[in-house]
Amino acid sequence: RRGQCNQRNTLVGRSEQHVARILGICYGSCVSPSELGGGIAGVKQAGVEKIGTLTAGLQREFAKPENLELQCQFNKFVLIGSHADIEYRTVQVLSTNLFGTIFHGIVIREFRLRIITLNANGIRAAARKGFYTWLARQSADVVCLQETKAQIHQLEDRIFHPRRFHCFYEDAEKKGYSGVALYARQEPDEIIRGYGSPEFDAEGRYIEARFGNLSVVSLYAPSGSSSDERQAAKYRFLDEFDEHLLGIRNQGREYIICGDWNIAHKNIDLKNWRSNQKNSGFLPEERAWMDRLFGERKFVDAFREVDPDADRYTWWSNRGNARANNVGWRIDYQVATPGLRGAATKARIYRDKWFSDHAPLIMDYELD
Repeated sequence: RRGQCNQRNTLVGRSEQHVARILGICYGSCVSPSELGGGIAGVKQAGVEKIGTLTAGLQREFAKPENLELQCQFNKFVLIGSHADIEYRTVQVLSTNLFGTIFHGIVIREFRLRIITLNANGIRAAARKGFYTWLARQSADVVCLQETKAQIHQLEDRIFHPRRFHCFYEDAEKKGYSGVALYARQEPDEIIRGYGSPEFDAEGRYIEARFGNLSVVSLYAPSGSSSDERQAAKYRFLDEFDEHLLGIRNQGREYIICGDWNIAHKNIDLKNWRSNQKNSGFLPEERAWMDRLFGERKFVDAFREVDPDADRYTWWSNRGNARANNVGWRIDYQVATPGLRGAATKARIYRDKWFSDHAPLIMDYELD
């Protein structure tokens, strides 16, 4: 009996060799005795495998686990730990029959992922308004920014490369226009710049980070409010991006696409919906496109899974005291692939301080 490992009933009256074998299996399949002192966990791969096979998968991912706890009962013992705001759980299940003791190793790693998305309306202006001071306290795993309005060479100051984040920028060819960024605590396996559109990739509207089988995207869809020409460009974007979304569905990867989509989907998503039905951002054709996205295409509006209430807006006009009166639009989204339905656990629109004419959308996910 060591630590919290209770196998008393199983071991009473057994031979010394049997006791040693049981203890070896108990610790060998979860944490080896030599590793308990150093706090480094060796954990089996997912699935059912032979006892005694240790892999360094978790050891590599979490070099210095914290808050390590070993819970052992007769039929189940669990290793619970956390590192870098990611929690994981390793469950070992034991059963006994007439022919001896059978151990099944099942690894469940529960990732609690926090993603923040914000249209900064000029990243340098947002920095002056305190955005990075605020961000340092948010425990975010991934941050998606849009409308950075800066070339990469203009962002060499350390403030635009916050500590503990890997930072990636995708700017537009036109100076002071558009641009997206993505920050990640864990270094991505791959960064994808653009989605394959000669017209819109040149405007810096898409950057994707890949982590295993999960992709997180920072997206800035075009606005059509300035002219008929820009509305026509917006429709071209929607047609192209619909094809891209179909390709995503066929990849077998999971996606969370964050950003300013520049469309309010339903009446509940803007204050004055009756008077805006002929305005860009709430046109029937745009709303029908969103209907298809969340209907036929089966993508998930993650925010609405968590918060179905009215008056939840992410953008306010600078005119007419719109912000003070909460006369806004919900045009910033976190859109997930169907396989992540139900993964969102919490959502919040931060309005205590203002860094832009948009508000940060903060969402938490639990991913196995």
